[in-house]
Amino acid sequence: MNANLRAELALDPDPLDRLTDGTIKQRNPLTGTQVWTVPGRAKRPSSHRDDGHEIPGRDLKPEDFTDTCAFCTNRYSDTPPEKSRLVKGVDGHFHKIEGLPAKSMHDMVAEFRRIPNLYEIVSYDYWHLNHNHYPSEEQNRRMAAYLATPEGYDHVLHVVKMRLQASGEGDPNDLPDEKLVQYATGLFAGGHDVIVAKRHYIDGATKDTQNASAGTLSVAEHRAYTGYTIAAMEDLYGLNPAVKYVTAFQNWLKPAGASFDHLHKQLVAVDEYGVQIEQESQRVAANPLIYDQILHYAAHRQMAVLGNEHAIGFADFGHRYPTLAVWALGPALLPWEYSREQVDGISDVLHALHCALGPDTPTNEEWYHRPVDLEVPMRFRILLKRRTSTIAGFEGATRIYLNSVDPWTLRDEIVERLLQLREQGLIAESLEIGNEYRLPDNPLGDFSSRVAEFRSH
Repeated sequence: MNANLRAELALDPDPLDRLTDGTIKQRNPLTGTQVWTVPGRAKRPSSHRDDGHEIPGRDLKPEDFTDTCAFCTNRYSDTPPEKSRLVKGVDGHFHKIEGLPAKSMHDMVAEFRRIPNLYEIVSYDYWHLNHNHYPSEEQNRRMAAYLATPEGYDHVLHVVKMRLQASGEGDPNDLPDEKLVQYATGLFAGGHDVIVAKRHYIDGATKDTQNASAGTLSVAEHRAYTGYTIAAMEDLYGLNPAVKYVTAFQNWLKPAGASFDHLHKQLVAVDEYGVQIEQESQRVAANPLIYDQILHYAAHRQMAVLGNEHAIGFADFGHRYPTLAVWALGPALLPWEYSREQVDGISDVLHALHCALGPDTPTNEEWYHRPVDLEVPMRFRILLKRRTSTIAGFEGATRIYLNSVDPWTLRDEIVERLLQLREQGLIAESLEIGNEYRLPDNPLGDFSSRVAEFRSH
């Protein structure tokens, strides 16, 4: 790389500044977020158990594997009518089944289910009243067919009563059935979905602390989970012409905002881009090289954790919490435009990082991509944030966030764990870890055109 290109790939100002006393000041190039890593801050007293010792738990009973929460396999009727499910065939492959009637919901165990969120962030009424949203013909047929059976009718009324009971809008048992059925439309035509995994606890668990996380899935299961989520995301963009963005995220464990300690992702269609996407798109439009600069900076500063030919995982900087980033390599595409092989490669990197963090670590998984109606070439990437600290008064008053783990410490910790996991055969064999990984010469594709565009600014 010549000196001119090297200069163009430099981030200015440097987003990481190590002071004489050891404080590391970070600034996120895509958000402007300021973060300080202060020496000794991680050693302050805390009431949280983080000493590596196993937390004692309650002994599990056989029924706990199937009945612990509303997402468990014996409680399908406690969630809204599913949109689809993935089942594992005798061939070992995952197959999608759509439009399953209520009477058949327990005929087979789903590896993953796509269900409407009973307590939506953006409700059906929001879309209906603000954007004249109505069910599609397909959704109307599905709802009519479901309600036409006794099992489906009873299931819908049961779910509607659960929702009304939780909302505190009076006793739903006082309402006639015809009134309750009116609430059913949102269960079939809403824009907030949940992708639920099969297990609540790992196979063979003996204590209720042994939850099944994304990292306890097999490589094949996690690939199916990732691909299924991407397909649902694409589908939700067709909910209504007013959909601007479909956000995807995963909250793992209650400290990270999860209602249930049962593995699931959420997807929400919204009618705005949100501040994050608006600001990032402006930065990318002003500097088409910004993603290249960030990626080369991370590689040059030895933050790369692992990778393969389709994705890289690295210890990110400028985040409120210790953060691992998974970036898709190659040209900037929408998530569903990647090939099956590319999606599997992205999934493998993400899965390995979940494995390394372990099932006892609260995490937020956040997906970022270009909205379909924007021409700015934004990158598909996933951030995995370790929620082991609490934002407090200093952060609120200054908007300077204290992150107790610097990127290099995080990188070394995760690399060490990944090497152990590879020896145990728990992560994809194709992954290169730590210093084994070398960033390709043109990792994000079409570099020359972005350089030309950058020079023209």
